[in-house]
Amino acid sequence: MQRDYPLERVRNFGIIAHIDAGKTTTSERILYYTGMIHKIGEVHEGETTTDWMEQERERGITITAAAITCFWNPTYMPKTDVSKKVRFNVIDTPGHIDFTVEVKRSLRVLDGAVVVFDGVAGVEPQSETNWRYADESNVPRLCFINKMDRTGASFEKSYASILERLNKNAVRFQIPIGLEGEHNGVVDLLKMKAYYFEGEKGINVIEKEIPENLLADAKKYRAELIEKVVETDDAAMQDFLDGKEISIEDFKRVARKAVIANKIFPVFTGSALKNVGVQLVLDAVVDYLPSPLDIPPVKATDVNTGEVVVRHASDEEPFTALAFKLQNDPFVGQLTFFRVYSGSIESGTYIYNSTTGKKERLGRIVRLQADKREEVKKVFAGEIAAAVGLKDALTSHTFSDENHPVLLEVIKFVEPVVSLRIEPKTKADQEKMGMALRKLGNEDPTFKISSNPETGETLIAGMGELHLEIMVDRMKREFGVEANVGKPQVAYRETILGEAEAEHKYIKQTGGKGQYGHVKITIRPMKPLEKDEKVPKNVSRYDDFEFINSIKGGVIPLEFIPAVEKGVHEATDRGIVAGYKMVNVSCELTFGSYHDVDSSEIAYKIAASQAFQEAAKRAKPVILEPIMKVEVLFPDKYMGDVTGSISSRRGQVEEMTERGQAKVMKAKVPLSEMFGYTTQLRSMTSGQGSSTMEFDHYEVVPANVEKTIVESRK
Repeated sequence: MQRDYPLERVRNFGIIAHIDAGKTTTSERILYYTGMIHKIGEVHEGETTTDWMEQERERGITITAAAITCFWNPTYMPKTDVSKKVRFNVIDTPGHIDFTVEVKRSLRVLDGAVVVFDGVAGVEPQSETNWRYADESNVPRLCFINKMDRTGASFEKSYASILERLNKNAVRFQIPIGLEGEHNGVVDLLKMKAYYFEGEKGINVIEKEIPENLLADAKKYRAELIEKVVETDDAAMQDFLDGKEISIEDFKRVARKAVIANKIFPVFTGSALKNVGVQLVLDAVVDYLPSPLDIPPVKATDVNTGEVVVRHASDEEPFTALAFKLQNDPFVGQLTFFRVYSGSIESGTYIYNSTTGKKERLGRIVRLQADKREEVKKVFAGEIAAAVGLKDALTSHTFSDENHPVLLEVIKFVEPVVSLRIEPKTKADQEKMGMALRKLGNEDPTFKISSNPETGETLIAGMGELHLEIMVDRMKREFGVEANVGKPQVAYRETILGEAEAEHKYIKQTGGKGQYGHVKITIRPMKPLEKDEKVPKNVSRYDDFEFINSIKGGVIPLEFIPAVEKGVHEATDRGIVAGYKMVNVSCELTFGSYHDVDSSEIAYKIAASQAFQEAAKRAKPVILEPIMKVEVLFPDKYMGDVTGSISSRRGQVEEMTERGQAKVMKAKVPLSEMFGYTTQLRSMTSGQGSSTMEFDHYEVVPANVEKTIVESRK
């Protein structure tokens, strides 16, 4: 079976933005203009296609990343010529910080992104976070300054905020015609034409001459645009300096190369709600964002040799794919979304999971139009699809050819910072709750479930209060589980500031064979790796723990070393000060002894755990608390009240700026002080203030706070 679509005419891109910038409204327009839907659903009416979960429609926010496949014929092509139609695999991602996992994992498998900005607010906190994620994944981007029809909209201020806070290589490719109520079109600086959007939902794109009052600006900005783009290409720069006129086709080619290399970021504008400018953004996706053939080949590790190998976007190479998302579908069960980097796979065959080393039958493959499914027989390199019913696959697992097994780099997620107790209301709910939590945990790597063996309580942890609220709500709606929940709690951590040594012998004599384990360890704070520094062979390194085996001469036989490591690693789960997980600890095994008959794995594990606890008590153990990056937006007259409220919560104000008529305060505040802040802020500012926060770093808690935490744990 052959590929039904050439790879150069495929675009895998995501739509990312801060909450309320208009991503989902833009996605609905994309679906409408590409003919996938015949009625536009609006977020404020709760009828959108990509926000298909009940909670999304009720709250008017996006919670899960929705994948859509559709086709676009650029507006500059004759409608009758479908030979240049491009397949779009679009992912509409959430904007709320609590669901940041969705953006991070989507960017990992996408080739490009359209970053949407609110034309009034410009760059907002989550815009910066998403931009940083895109930088980490080297994803080429287009910018779309939306909401030009809103009161207070300013293209120039929003554009300036992109240059100042995100990247100075953002370049205007368009300017708006009119602002606020007068906004009705855009000027294309490359073609030097004005575009208006007429007919139902602005479906007809009408080209006209540039209005007289904008001509001087358009000429000035076009000169800037040409200069910025030709700077990225030596041959084009030479032609420019020689005074040669560069054709539009050549210019697009040079600009495309620069966008793919992340040297420039084109900026477009319009109003998705008023149907202005969206079709030209889709044209820009075709013209400037990469196809799977334009991006560098993906690097993987050969399972058999440990060597780095590359996989190109070719159907002829061995099959390699990455599972990036799990979703429980009410009709077909679990969907595993995956991106194919090389090769192809057919439904009805077996898929090899090189992360687990297991094979599973791939019953069905589907492409999604949000909540609808289209079954496909085969998927090829560069495509995104979903497998139905894989039982063992999780986010970040690699699927590969069994004869050429490789592992792709895993997607790293931040640890949750808020937890709460949860208990089933009835006995019947108890059995269902375990299954529901497991499924939700598999779907979302930032949602963690743990149980306290002493109290028998179940704890769920996530990225924020809204995240946990949505998860409990989903448990009720999707799995029919009623539960009682406790108050949100902070996920504290513990660490050590000093170095200490401890030795422990675990000896137990019973009637028959005894137990003997003897270890001597040194613990100290774990140092971060320098750039390009390799981990030595005798070191096992995890995200927040390191084990160094310095045993010489076999004083502890090699087969017992893993048991020592396991004993120490498990001991970090329960800290010394208040029982929180210990992080950033390096443990070196320096000496020990063994008994020919009585030594066993369990004895070494217990000895190591006891030695670690003894050493930790003497290594200056401390509690760490999560510090949040908080941004508060409020009218000027409430400055004193807002500043006072942040200071009273142990916050440090770092910066004060203006956004339109409002003040913007940036501060770092401990998470434990931020519960209930939104309500206080609203009442303090007569409902005019708003705040956003995201995790920034962990910090040692002050002595008086530590005392309170320890007492509350007793």
